[in-house]
Amino acid sequence: MTGRLSTEALRYAQAVGQTGSFSAAAREYGVTQPALSNAIATLEDRLGAELFVRSTRGASPTAFAARILPRIDATLNELDGLVAEARRLTEPGTTRIRIGMSPLIGAHVVDRAFAAAAASPDSWELVLSEADLTELREDLVAGELDLILVPSVEPLPRFEHRIIGSEPVVMVGSSDADARGDDAVELAEAADSRWILVPDSCGLTRFTTTLFDENSLPLNQYPGEASSYRVLEQWANLGLGVALLPESTLESSSSAHRRLLEGGRPVEIFYEAVWRRDSALSADLAELVGAITA
Repeated sequence: MTGRLSTEALRYAQAVGQTGSFSAAAREYGVTQPALSNAIATLEDRLGAELFVRSTRGASPTAFAARILPRIDATLNELDGLVAEARRLTEPGTTRIRIGMSPLIGAHVVDRAFAAAAASPDSWELVLSEADLTELREDLVAGELDLILVPSVEPLPRFEHRIIGSEPVVMVGSSDADARGDDAVELAEAADSRWILVPDSCGLTRFTTTLFDENSLPLNQYPGEASSYRVLEQWANLGLGVALLPESTLESSSSAHRRLLEGGRPVEIFYEAVWRRDSALSADLAELVGAITA
């Protein structure tokens, strides 16, 4: 074991450990896969043992990595905390918090955020914007947003995460016109239906496709595509197919819908807060997120 450890290589290894994929980790950091692989190979040489075993299904941590990756996480957290504290001390008085939100995030989350801001002795000023997942992620990376509230549908290993809530999803559209959510249907039984989707930008379509993939079920997709949740619901009510929606996004109480089950348990969509670990506002963001979660 010789030479200094590269912080960049440590972050690459952390990303591979979290995503289970060299290619996904490379995309996360905007580098080529060979560059990331070479950096990890150098890190393995410095540490004295391999970290990952590659296969057609991705990258699996070795027994050595199972012991080392938590130490890497702790080391990077300490470094990010150091940078965040330095920024806080050199950029005092920053109270404006720029929050980006997915359209899937309910108004009750916004209410809790503003209630927390009003109660804070630090006089936070919250500035909200709504956008699709790609734009929110890009703005967070660029430092144009301090915090994003999004469905938990993709790994973001460079950032701090905290689950802020969840809700059941319902299947809209049913041959039973009296279905109002008290009834339930197993995903395996509903899989034969024709499913209407929206553009893969807010996270709902990604959640739906992942749900079917994880249960090894085919997704029979309606050939058209709805432009919004409202249109999705309307088309399902017209009988063009069925749709999957978080319960809070239903616009009409008259829409026939049933809760979706997976092995007898309600299918839920989770929402998370994501922010930069080295943000000058990291302590404020953690406090705000804690208030939203509570």
